[in-house]
Amino acid sequence: MEQEFSQQDLEQARKLFAGPCDFVLGVAGLEQLPAADRAEVAFAGRSNVGKSTLVNALTGRNTLAKTSNTPGRTQQLNYFNLGGALYMVDMPGYGYAKVSKKQRDDWNKLIKKYLRGRPSLRCVLILVDGRHGLKDSDVELMKMLDETAVSYRIVLTKTDKVKDQDLEKVMASVQEKIKKQAAAFPIISVTSALKTVGIEELQAAIASYVDH
Repeated sequence: MEQEFSQQDLEQARKLFAGPCDFVLGVAGLEQLPAADRAEVAFAGRSNVGKSTLVNALTGRNTLAKTSNTPGRTQQLNYFNLGGALYMVDMPGYGYAKVSKKQRDDWNKLIKKYLRGRPSLRCVLILVDGRHGLKDSDVELMKMLDETAVSYRIVLTKTDKVKDQDLEKVMASVQEKIKKQAAAFPIISVTSALKTVGIEELQAAIASYVDH
């Protein structure tokens, strides 16, 4: 696989993520957003794709982001302050949740408004279950980000649960898709929070968006 980061990049990212990372606030409406005074990287993905688990693995904390076996647990934009240098934003899951249609519509509106109008948003990490590959709802989000010129990276999760040959097929399929997407980053991030695969590289990817 293409090597994206140097040892120096990885070391700087390790230091950043070893420092403080604190929950700041949960945003249920855009009027509650904090000042756009630093870079933001948002985590998006279908319900139960493992967003909160990945945030915890990246920061080396077990309870920073609440995880749940119930899809749709994250119901707002959850802001985490990474060392005063960057906000990580855990977004509501999409695609499935045991909530009312109105609540789901409200979330979708919040997500769309946030993605379209946040000047400090540097990148959206679209988390995709490595066992299943891209779903229609992922492709919809990719199209919306292409239209609004917000760059994004595809991050495959739970890859420890996939046989190597099956993972290769999923990766080839995703790679073929992102070739045609204007705002997609060309390299796919392959991760397993459980086995800590790809975590250092993803830390470096996130750290690369810090404003210097």
